[in-house]
Amino acid sequence: MIESASSFPPGSSPLPLLRVRNLRISFARDDRSVTVVDDLSFDLFPGETLGLVGESGSGKTMTALAISGLLSPAANVERGQITLLSKSGNLLDLSKPSSVDFQIARGAEIGFIFQEPGTSLNPVMPCGVQIAEAIQLHHDLSWNQSEKQALEWISRVKMDDPERIYRSFPHQLSGGQKQRVVIAMAMCASPRVLIADEPTTALDVTVQAEILRLIKALQSEFGTAVLFISHDLNVVAEVADRVCVLKEGKLIEENRVEELFKNPQQPYSKALMGCRPNLRQPPRRLPTLAYFENPENAQIEPEGGPRIFQASGAPLLEVQRLSAWYPQSRAGLRWGKPKNWTKALNGVSFDAFPGETLGIVGESGCGKSTLAKTLLGLLPPHAGQVFYEGRELLSTPPADWPALRRQLQMIFQDPFSSLNPRITALNAILEPLRFHQIGESEQARREWAEEIVTKVGLDFGALNRYPHAFSGGQRQRISIARALVLKPRFLVCDESVSSLDASVQAQVLNLLKDLQEEFGLTYLFYLP
Repeated sequence: MIESASSFPPGSSPLPLLRVRNLRISFARDDRSVTVVDDLSFDLFPGETLGLVGESGSGKTMTALAISGLLSPAANVERGQITLLSKSGNLLDLSKPSSVDFQIARGAEIGFIFQEPGTSLNPVMPCGVQIAEAIQLHHDLSWNQSEKQALEWISRVKMDDPERIYRSFPHQLSGGQKQRVVIAMAMCASPRVLIADEPTTALDVTVQAEILRLIKALQSEFGTAVLFISHDLNVVAEVADRVCVLKEGKLIEENRVEELFKNPQQPYSKALMGCRPNLRQPPRRLPTLAYFENPENAQIEPEGGPRIFQASGAPLLEVQRLSAWYPQSRAGLRWGKPKNWTKALNGVSFDAFPGETLGIVGESGCGKSTLAKTLLGLLPPHAGQVFYEGRELLSTPPADWPALRRQLQMIFQDPFSSLNPRITALNAILEPLRFHQIGESEQARREWAEEIVTKVGLDFGALNRYPHAFSGGQRQRISIARALVLKPRFLVCDESVSSLDASVQAQVLNLLKDLQEEFGLTYLFYLP
């Protein structure tokens, strides 16, 4: 532990809560060292919100993990200093992951809202118990008092029926609900520094605004400083005081939020700002970084209105009074008839025509993901019918589903849980091609996979790594590539670009639009 503030410049007021100096992080890969954070320096002051923006893989999450001592053993912190001014007035040295100061800082001094809530919650423990454990760990309270506060926190993060959420396991909650549980766990200890790594990615816009207001309220009450990592530049513009722009692990530009968004100085910063579409005059194709870096060579139409769809012929998909219920409790025997139900879907009907993009919009927990999984036979329906090209899907024998799987694909909301952690990203993409025997040879499959992977903005040569070695945005692009390699006719996109930065969102959405026009694809597109 560092006992004095001598490492800070004399006369500086106020002292930064968090100071990062010359941080350099690398990984050993294929007999070479790959730098992911390169000579990064910044300060974070009491009550301030510092935005950290950049494309997926730019080093944002690696920086956050280094600050909180959560880097994987494979990471090498080559140099740099990280210091934290604690509640007691001491400076904690967080430069080394093995530092005893992390035991003091983590949770009580530094809270962490993780990007992927599904992997940061214990799957075999009720969510309320996990919140209560965090409260009891950092406060001198009895278990009954901790449970009571856990219920209060569930209400504070805007979830209905706190008692049910308290008893629910993570798999019983939607992505947005799980994210709010993680937010409650991070905030319940009143940390001095809050690291928010994409905290609102899985939330709909109404709850997103509520959560951002909640974080702001915590800052006002406790003087908490927030390191806010996000690909959503609109959110960063709303909440941040200063912004650091990262590219390939390096700090490209730092400025107050008003100045940066009004007059960015670096070409890369200008490109990031330019990738946000104009909602008043939506272009036919979204601008990408390639367009801003070289407008003459980038094949893009920044002007012109969006395509107007004209439905013709019979629907490709017909949904009639579809219902999906989950049992809440069972009466009598263990396998007795359910007594109470949660009606996730109740009598939903709609049609989707060939070549159409049908948007499904609703708040987190409204049943969007349940609808997708029921349509594709991943969840049993309670009632209703689904027709694909006139064929009833829900009564299709299991032996006939493999032939349908090639035509009906889904991009899941949580990319980490949808990828097999035991196989490489490349094999995850090649596996459906092998199963459906697409391609004349293994080399032909690899060439087609490389074409799709390149289109979604990934380095084909890096796909020999396992899913945990990629960032959240990179994992989502792997999932998108895996679905697209089969050239499906009907694709369910369950918030498939919500975890991607603006530039990659534009690239992927343009790709989806190109493939739709080329192959006549039909999309069921979910929005938060």
